[in-house]
Amino acid sequence: MAKYPQLNSVFQALADPTRRAVLGRLGEGPASISELAKPFDITLPSFMKHIHLLEESGWIQTRKEGRVRTCVIEKKSFAVVEAWLSEQRDIWEGRTDRLEHFVTTTHEKEQEQ
Repeated sequence: MAKYPQLNSVFQALADPTRRAVLGRLGEGPASISELAKPFDITLPSFMKHIHLLEESGWIQTRKEGRVRTCVIEKKSFAVVEAWLSEQRDIWEGRTDRLEHFVTTTHEKEQEQ
């Protein structure tokens, strides 16, 4: 895990459906806090906790323009998750390949006897 120190916070941010919905919306383009909060039946201070967690975990960036705070998605977190998942896929494919080889050679040896 030392290779991906931010992985825990990245996945923790994805654990909540509100934060996943915010990321889904930001996948369409930048949005203001008020625009992002509109579909949710929660107070603005509660919603801001979600925004802060997404920002701290690296999923989004916010910038203030006048009185409006705008959020944009941060692609680096996607790259971290993709790299980790790719490594996991390689590990498990290697394990299943070895298992398949073991089963096949064991079966062939039994057939020879």
